[in-house]
Amino acid sequence: MKEKSILHLDLDTFFVSVERLINSELRDRPVLVGGLGDRGVVAACSYETRKHGVHSGMSMKVARNLCPQATVIKGNASTYTKYSHLITDIIKSEVPSFEKASVDEFYADLTGMDRFFGIYSYAKELRKKIIKESGLPISFGLSQNKVVSKIATGEAKPNNEIRIAMGDEKAFLAPLSVNKIPMVGNKTYQKLISLGVQHIKTIQEMPLEMMESVLGKNGKTIWMRAQGIDHSPIIPFYERKSISMERTFNNDTIDMTRLKATLQAMAESLAYQLRNANKLASTLTVKIRYSDYQTYTKQVKIPYTSADHILSPKAIELFENLYQRRVLIRLIGLKFSGIVGGNYQINLFDDSEKMLQLYQSLDHIKNRFGERSVLRASTLGTRSIGGMQNPFNGEPPIVLAHRKQ
Repeated sequence: MKEKSILHLDLDTFFVSVERLINSELRDRPVLVGGLGDRGVVAACSYETRKHGVHSGMSMKVARNLCPQATVIKGNASTYTKYSHLITDIIKSEVPSFEKASVDEFYADLTGMDRFFGIYSYAKELRKKIIKESGLPISFGLSQNKVVSKIATGEAKPNNEIRIAMGDEKAFLAPLSVNKIPMVGNKTYQKLISLGVQHIKTIQEMPLEMMESVLGKNGKTIWMRAQGIDHSPIIPFYERKSISMERTFNNDTIDMTRLKATLQAMAESLAYQLRNANKLASTLTVKIRYSDYQTYTKQVKIPYTSADHILSPKAIELFENLYQRRVLIRLIGLKFSGIVGGNYQINLFDDSEKMLQLYQSLDHIKNRFGERSVLRASTLGTRSIGGMQNPFNGEPPIVLAHRKQ
């Protein structure tokens, strides 16, 4: 079997590193990036804060108590996006195929490139180029699959590199903590610890059937990853810039309650799709087609977000400003554009911890039971909205005919 070469690149404490690039006085000092209020959440933290027990996703109030000497910065999503695009462009120009996993994380398939030059040497040169052209620290792991490479990157940090040769995967993984395996969250970790399983070596020695009996269907995946086995493919990078929905009514209408409910349902469905794919939008466009087929649009720029409570009111406000003719409406549409690849973490600059937990809970229910399982009462009549396929699966957008409701 041909040996694969999968490179995982991860920018070190990305938001913090960008802030330090802008302000050199922050170097070597504890830094927190996120919501400034007591209800805010930590979007990113420097290594200096981690020894005090601080981690991303933590309440900013708790983080400040743990590390009171830290400099706290609100952060700027558009600045981080600009640097993310810079890194993306460098990688795009240097590798044949890559996947952008998040705003600061990439996979690249370098298989076969050793016919022209050593793959490890090439990866090191790519890392040097990124550091030189961006000024940002970045680490990488190189192995025959995505999981081992990602774990290797974590061990390489900060600002370093590791190569795991084919055949050495199990030996590399064996002494590491089980929570280093992607997919082992806090609940799974606590369950494994309660069973006396602390290191990956123990999982490697356990029968597969035992892992399946303890962890169900995820047990097999975790067991395979502990063995250094992973067959997940690189998803080629396709940078979709917008997503949209349109509705043509069976009967032209001027019912404001119905029109606004439809628009709100569209906004919530599109926002859910953004969050599900770790995307953020920066532009909203509302479209109206009147009964005489005259069509008008209006758009507005907003801070990067994927939050219902920001997008829905803005969409309705745009509609109210656009609807001037007082003529029956045949079609309305909503488009989110200026989309960037990145984690929902960027929204943490403004969201409270309570709001973040609410979205996580709602999305968890929708992921499990379907997008229409949780609805606002005001959108109950908009039955045909939702249930769309993932628009960010790396495939070019599919042009759909207007669905009627």
